[in-house]
Amino acid sequence: MTLSEQGAKFDIDRHGALHLTREGGHAHNRIVHAADLTGAEIERTLLQKVNSHANIEVFENHFATDFVTEKVAEKVQCLGVDCFSLGDGEEAGVDTRFLSVVTMLAAGGSGHIYPSTTNPAVATGDGIAMAARAGAEVTNLEFMQFHPTSFYVDNGSEDQVAKLKRENVFLISEAVRGEGGILLNGDGERFMSRYDPRLELAPRDVVARAIDAECKSRGEACAFLDISHKPAEELRHHFPNILERCLSHGIDITKDSIPVKPAMHYTCGGVQTDLDAATSIAGLYACGEAAHTGLHGANRLASNSLLEGLVFASKGAKSSITYASEAAHRPALVDAMERAVFNRASLTSTQVLECSVELPIRTEILAYRRQLQDTLWDSAGIVRSTQRLREGQLKIQEIGQLVCRIPTKGFSARLMMEWYELANLLTVAELVVMCALMRKESRGLHYTEDFPFKVEEERHPSTISSVLKLASRLDAVHSKKFRTVVKLNKLDEVLSNRVGN
Repeated sequence: MTLSEQGAKFDIDRHGALHLTREGGHAHNRIVHAADLTGAEIERTLLQKVNSHANIEVFENHFATDFVTEKVAEKVQCLGVDCFSLGDGEEAGVDTRFLSVVTMLAAGGSGHIYPSTTNPAVATGDGIAMAARAGAEVTNLEFMQFHPTSFYVDNGSEDQVAKLKRENVFLISEAVRGEGGILLNGDGERFMSRYDPRLELAPRDVVARAIDAECKSRGEACAFLDISHKPAEELRHHFPNILERCLSHGIDITKDSIPVKPAMHYTCGGVQTDLDAATSIAGLYACGEAAHTGLHGANRLASNSLLEGLVFASKGAKSSITYASEAAHRPALVDAMERAVFNRASLTSTQVLECSVELPIRTEILAYRRQLQDTLWDSAGIVRSTQRLREGQLKIQEIGQLVCRIPTKGFSARLMMEWYELANLLTVAELVVMCALMRKESRGLHYTEDFPFKVEEERHPSTISSVLKLASRLDAVHSKKFRTVVKLNKLDEVLSNRVGN
């Protein structure tokens, strides 16, 4: 069943066909869209289907901490996931183990390893870090895509708000350039011709580096994206969300240029999967931004991520059904599932810290988080060097050692979540730097001054399969201080009954 058949409402042209737009790096108009909020429309449609499905139970406000794994027949097997509740009252901090012979990781990207990102607040690399701690292969995390045109507010106020509120900066869609928007410097001069013959329709990495270079060479904080030469009614129809957001800052895109600067946008690397979305850990599947399927290569084309997420989610679901059916006839796996229930440590609740005590700890965690973000921007930003990457690696490890010393006893659920997020950000940041140091060339989204050209002999994945020392130290101090409630999902109850019969 297509998304349209499930209720998604995409834009239609005057002939009644799907309206197609074009984005950076595309040779043709090929993007089906819903105004300038396509992802939101797909999400709305699928969530509506999920919430109305009788066999799907949604557990909201839960934070996942680690995968449950055990070696079965000489292969690491995923048996489910540990998490705790962020709910209110008695539910707050309740520690839960969800057991399953198949688990799908779809936790999104890791944009908040950088100080400025278009990603939502939850994009703290949790799924990638969890998989790395479990020993799953992660690949090509040096390929971090910076969107060339995030909305810029003078004096950095938007960045400060984003940091303090854990929010994302506002994205000015690639489609604005696809529909004819041009980039200008502070003098109103169009500058992309100095960097690439494809001008504003060059791939994102090229445009991002061009804006970065232009601003640095001129000492300017931002560039400007202008589409005011297009008919005003056309802009209101195609970009209603962008128009409204810009108007809230006193900018009318039908008349004014939009101030823009690059911001971290998409994690092209991630947990390595095969073409059925299976990871290197049996029973663990991954899709979406947390996964590295290979589809994006070294540089994701605009809008391909929505397609990849849909395709590999479907392939993974189909493959996992087969895997689960076969698992019911594997006694060793069934035994491991039973051990996962009874080996769960009995966790006791502790007196939660007073708010006045938590506040300085939260401030400390936020300060370390900002240090990490600034470190990664300086060392593994748009333009890199071996020296800066090595310096960044040492700084990340130093911050990690300090984070390990934070006493977590008595943390509220919310504060524990912030500690975990920081631990996950540190883990992913170290993985990014390690992958970047492994690549002795510039390719796609990875540009280094020491190796500025493509080298065919270096055209291979940057893969890490061993648990990092920093991640191990952080893992060792994960203090779970919550009451235990073990919940088995319905699939495992069915499998257990099937085996028992």
